[in-house]
Amino acid sequence: MRALTWQGREDVRVETVPDPAVQDPTDIVVKVTTTGICGSDLHLYSVLGAYLEPGDILGHEAMGTVEETGPEVRTLTPGDRVVVPFNISCGTCFMCGRGLHSQCETTQVREHGKGAALFGYTKLYGQVPGGQAEYLRVPFGDTLPVKVPSGPPDERFVYLSDVLPTAWQAVEYAALPPGGSLTVLGLGPIGQMAARIALHRGAGLVIGVDLVDARLDKARSLGVHTLDLRELSDNGSLSAAVADLTDGRGSDSVIDAVGMEAHGSTAASLAQKATAMLPDALARPLMEHLGVDRMGALHAGIDLVRRGGTLSVSGVYGGAVDPMPLLTMFDKQIQMRMGQANVRAWTDDILPLLTDADPLGVEGFATHTVPLEEAPQAYARFQAKEDGMIKTLLVP
Repeated sequence: MRALTWQGREDVRVETVPDPAVQDPTDIVVKVTTTGICGSDLHLYSVLGAYLEPGDILGHEAMGTVEETGPEVRTLTPGDRVVVPFNISCGTCFMCGRGLHSQCETTQVREHGKGAALFGYTKLYGQVPGGQAEYLRVPFGDTLPVKVPSGPPDERFVYLSDVLPTAWQAVEYAALPPGGSLTVLGLGPIGQMAARIALHRGAGLVIGVDLVDARLDKARSLGVHTLDLRELSDNGSLSAAVADLTDGRGSDSVIDAVGMEAHGSTAASLAQKATAMLPDALARPLMEHLGVDRMGALHAGIDLVRRGGTLSVSGVYGGAVDPMPLLTMFDKQIQMRMGQANVRAWTDDILPLLTDADPLGVEGFATHTVPLEEAPQAYARFQAKEDGMIKTLLVP
């Protein structure tokens, strides 16, 4: 089969690799019909190479049709249409029973002290072959895949793999009061969808912050009050702008949908790039014990949220010694929640919204749809924020 493979820093290639096969009796093999490029994939593309090996298959946002089932799979048959959640969860352990599928005890990567394994996402999370490929082996066939109806286009459902549940959890964790104000930092795919979900769930005001024209324009067209970071010289200016919109208090809730690659920290950016260039044996201990993220978005969120408000972090961070302004956080009595999305915990809430009415605007959400063979060029454009690229789908 053809699959997108990691070969080195900012070097991904579509190559011919062996087809996956059923390995355990509860496995299924899915013929991928649509798969997405996620902002988290860019961390692999440029920062986390120390935990990848040449030939690793990337991608964790896939859907398709069941090609083959293991002998113990009871709920799916070949031809069924399924979406594959990005975190690999058994659905039956202690953690899954509590809705914490990203902490699944069956697939936890204990060797590295991490939570549930992920498709296409480094040795730290199991080094499981990903879904930017023609076929994908999926474990736990009866409890992990989300069966969806045939008929509507893939874009109606593919975001159940990651974007929709991650954005839904971000809003849930934000604890937004009825009619309250929410500031979303970063209007990439997760930020855009979180803003839509918040408005759908009754937010009185959603403020979106970014510095890319296409992202700002898209959010503005949906009723989001946008702030262009390029027009605000520092966090003080951003804080004043948000305060002006929220009776001087600050936002009831803030979502950081940016994560480790925030703009505004030259030193941290240079440190990330320098570490990524080191041999793996040197880079890994530096990342694990001395790693520092670009913290601009997180610190801005702490500044923008009102006293007693909630900060929800959906952007991925990987630093081990990130500095946090605990004095401010304690003084402001900020609540803070974060973590990988527990995909299977939210699918039952989201599925009823993927109707012909399409209240979240999932159809047409992708700005680009390209053949899998063009994935390397798409990664480069996405990294550079070029060509109005916000969300890209790949078609094998």
